[in-house]
Formats: sequence, structure tokens, C-alpha cells
Amino acid sequence: MRTIRLLLLTLLILAIPAASFAQFGVAITIAPPALPIYAQPMAPADGYLWTPGYWAYGEEGYFWVPGTWVMAPEVGFLWTPGYWGWGGNAYLWNGGYWGTSVGFYGGINYGFGYGGIGYQGGYWRNGGFYYNRSVNNVNITNIHNVYNKTVINNTTYNHVSYNGGNGGTHARPTPGEQTAAHERHTPATAAQSEHQQAAGRNHELLASVNHGRPAIAATAKPAEFSGHGVVAARQAGAPYKATGNRTATTRTNANKAAENRASTARSNENKAAANRAAATRTNENNAAQNRAAANHPAQPKVARQQNQSNRPTAPRAQPPSRPSTTAHAQPAPRQQTAPRPAAAPRAQSAPHPATVARAQPAPRPARESPKAEEHPRK
Repeated sequence: MRTIRLLLLTLLILAIPAASFAQFGVAITIAPPALPIYAQPMAPADGYLWTPGYWAYGEEGYFWVPGTWVMAPEVGFLWTPGYWGWGGNAYLWNGGYWGTSVGFYGGINYGFGYGGIGYQGGYWRNGGFYYNRSVNNVNITNIHNVYNKTVINNTTYNHVSYNGGNGGTHARPTPGEQTAAHERHTPATAAQSEHQQAAGRNHELLASVNHGRPAIAATAKPAEFSGHGVVAARQAGAPYKATGNRTATTRTNANKAAENRASTARSNENKAAANRAAATRTNENNAAQNRAAANHPAQPKVARQQNQSNRPTAPRAQPPSRPSTTAHAQPAPRQQTAPRPAAAPRAQSAPHPATVARAQPAPRPARESPKAEEHPRK
């Protein structure tokens, strides 16, 4: 299935001018709404060129980018509008560009001189732009380079906003448009990019909110969405069909590759962070165990046996916690010394009885026996 999609996308790219190759950004399976019906605001000053409004696509679906007057980046440049084109399985956006001639823009009738082929709204001469008053709203008091020429459109003005597919236009590039596609081009100006970004941030410009009838259909200058230069749409170009916010999208291979790389980078960062956290916890646990072992040294088995043999009443008088307390108070070398159990004989020594014998001498009984013998002589 993926191979078929890539093949269809390749065929579409081959069928579209080379100037639009870099413009592919997103593919949508739901057609954009019809172009709203609105009036053109007055040109703010000489040198401004009209750029028609269009439906762009964002995270919340289609949103309207109001038409506006823009200063040309160079003298002699004209604007080729962008357009949506059907690619066999999705709608692809082809961005507009500046050049010395107007190229292919899908046969979309944007109005105000952009009838689907070329541009009839004016031309450059001697460094100045001349406005066709039949399709442009200009103040002749401030702008003197004007003329009036009726424009006859051979394209049916049905407000369709895309080329190909079901209900879209079926225009193909003319030889002149193919030649224009290979000329030197300049992308949208910074003012145009800011204009589109501001429209994407405006909730009222979502098609799901305005139902194809935006309150800001056109502006006198880029990104100026308030004031007397703002024009609202008179009505939607066709009945709005709600598509919801779950429109399926098919991105280009470059976008998919970028997302995959970003996902892989985030996964690697998460794994590395988890490994560092696990290593830190292991080191902390080991350090805590080492400190506990240092504060509570194990008592040798031999010392425990000697203490038990020397203390016959230990099971009755001492609770189980006292051996560990004794181990803290008496280091292992002192517990292994044998002289302390033999200290009892030293307390009851033999010289004490000898001292009592000295206090009662033996000669006294010998004197009493002669007295008993002398008494019979008297």
C-alpha cells in the first residue's frame, strides 16, 4: 500500500511544474471549502499588488488566509497564486511565488484579475505598475497609473478552490505557463508569511467555525485584521460540509523521516536518562549498605560462643538486643582476651589464711602443759 502511494505521488510530481516541487508540505484527503464571495478593499498606495485569499491547512483543519495588498519584492515582479491539486489519493498544496510572468495556478478563478489563466489586473511599464480599474479597487486621486479594460473570463466562476479530483477544475498548464515555471522565481515575502501565520492563529478563520464565510475575507495590508481596511465575506461560495478535526493526512517522505529521527532521538534520550537514574540509585544503595555495615560490624562467631560460656544467666537477665549493644561497647579484640575469666582465683588468694595463723602463734599452748605438771609437786 505504501509503495502504491509513493508511486501516485511521484506521478503527480511529474505532472506539475518543477517550480512547485519544494512546495509540497502536507497532503489532505478532504477537499478544501469553496472560495468565499467578498469585495476587494481599496489599494493602500501605489506599488501594491493584489494577492488573492486561499484556504490553508493547519492542526485544526482548513483556515482562510485573507486576500491582501502586498508590495512586490522587485520592480517587474508579478504574483502567481498557490493552489490545491488532487494527487490520486490526497490533495497537495502548491505554494505561490513571484516572477516576471504569471505561471500555472491550477485554473482556479480567484477573481480580481486572476481568472484561472494569467493575470488581467495590471502590468508593469517604465518601473511603475498600472492598475486595471475594471477588476481592482483603486483611488485615482492617489494612484494615477490606471486604465480600464473589461476582462472576459472563459473559466466558469464556480468558486471551486482546487484542481483535479471530484468536483475540481481540470485545467492543465499552457505552453506559456510551462515556460514561466522555469523562469527565476522568488518565494513569498516575509510580510506574506507573517500574514498567513497570523491567520492560522485566528480562531474565527477556521472553516469549522465560519463554515466557509470568514468574517475577515480580505485586508488592505498584510496581517492587519482590524480597522477600516478589513472586508468580511458576503456569503460562502458553496454550502459548507463539515469534515471534523480528524481529517487523515499523508505527509511527504521528508516529513516522515524527520519525525522518525526526532522520535528515535527522544527514545534514546529517555533510555539514557533511565540508565543514569538506575545507576545513581544503585550507587546510593551500595553506599548506604556500606555505611550501615561500617556502623554495625558483625560479631565473630568465636567471640559469641565465648560470651555465652562465660555468662550462664544471660538468657534470663539480658534481652536479645543486648548482645548487639555489647558488641558496640566492646570491640572484637577485647572480647577475645582469655585472662578475664581467670580473675576469680586472684580475688581469693592463699596468703589470707597465712595472715590469720600469724595472729595466733603456736608456742602459747606449750606453756600451759608444764603448769599442769607442777601442781602435783606442791
